[in-house]
Amino acid sequence: MKEKSLAQRVNVMRAAVMGANDGILSVAGIVIGVAGATTNSYAIFISGIAGMLAGTVSMAMGEYVSVNTQKDAQKRAVIRQKRALEHNYQKEFEFVKHNYLKQGIDEQLAEKATKEMMSKDALVTTVRERYGFEVSEFTSPYAAAMSSMVAFPLGSVLPLVAISLFPNAIRIIATFVAVIIALSFTGYGAAVLGNANRKQGVLRNVVSGILTMVVTYVIGSLIGS
Repeated sequence: MKEKSLAQRVNVMRAAVMGANDGILSVAGIVIGVAGATTNSYAIFISGIAGMLAGTVSMAMGEYVSVNTQKDAQKRAVIRQKRALEHNYQKEFEFVKHNYLKQGIDEQLAEKATKEMMSKDALVTTVRERYGFEVSEFTSPYAAAMSSMVAFPLGSVLPLVAISLFPNAIRIIATFVAVIIALSFTGYGAAVLGNANRKQGVLRNVVSGILTMVVTYVIGSLIGS
C-alpha cells in the first residue's frame, strides 16, 4: 500500500479534529438544552445518544461528500492543465517562470529553474503553480469519512459522561466546564493543522461553544417552564 503524503495525513487529522470538535459541541448543546427543560436523567441521556448517532452518520457523510467534491475539482483541474500543456506549452512555461520571478528569483535563475522543473514533469509543476496542490496527493474521501465517523462519537462521550455522572445540582455547570476545556484542545489542534493563530483559534472555539450551550439551555428552560 502506498504511504500517505504529509498533506494527506494532515487532511485526515483535520477531519478527526473537526469531527471530535463537532461531537463535543453538538451533543453538549443537546444535553444541556434538554437539561434546561427537564431533570429526567434518562431523557437527557437518550437525547444525547440520539444526537451522537445522528451526528456520527451526518458528519461521516458530510466529510465524504465534501472531500469527494474537492477531489473531483482537482481531477478536472489536472485534465484542464494537460490540455493547456498540449495546446500552449510556452504559455504555461512563462506562467511558471513568472511565478518564480514574483518570489524574487533572478530572471536567469528563474528561467533555468523553470526549464528543469518543466522537463522533469510539466504537468506536476504547472498544476502545483496554478492550483496549489500536488497531482499525486488527492485526499481519500473514505479515510476522511472514517476518521470523522470515529472522532465524532469519541468527542460526544465527554458531555454525555459529564451530564450523566455529576450530581443534579452541579451537572450543568460541570458539563459547561468540561466542554470548554475540551473545546480549548480541539480549537488549538485545528489552529495548528490550519497554521492559524493558536490563541484566536482557541478563543473562537470556546466562545462559539459557550454561546451554543447558553442558547440551548435558555431555550430548553423556556420550553420546560
